[in-house]
Amino acid sequence: MSSESADVRAALTANDAFYTAFRTGDASAMDACWSKSEPVLCTHPGWLPIHGRQEVMQSWRQILANGPPSIRWSDGRVAIVRGVAFVSCTEWLMDATLVATNVFVWEEASWKLVHHHASPLSQDMNPEGPTRDPLH
Repeated sequence: MSSESADVRAALTANDAFYTAFRTGDASAMDACWSKSEPVLCTHPGWLPIHGRQEVMQSWRQILANGPPSIRWSDGRVAIVRGVAFVSCTEWLMDATLVATNVFVWEEASWKLVHHHASPLSQDMNPEGPTRDPLH
């Protein structure tokens, strides 16, 4: 097992923890997914970018207060560049398919989110078709 594959698996595990917190509506678990020492940024679908940990966490509390969504993720692809893990994936909601990028930094012996951006997938795109890692 190479260190890179262990890092990739750890990034996918962190990505899964984020979506588990989202799916279960667990605000404390969501908070634990995000960096406490680095600047953070989040862009929810249809929202303007949100800067700063306090503002990002407030946005998640607001979203989770509406009840946990039926969300799952797939097609996770990881690129690790200079100690930063970029995870691209597909988000599956009840009534929408989105594409997302989650960016993680290594903090406190695990990957922590510093950026999440999700956007609706165009209706004419085939979400079941082949995926391509946008970083390569």
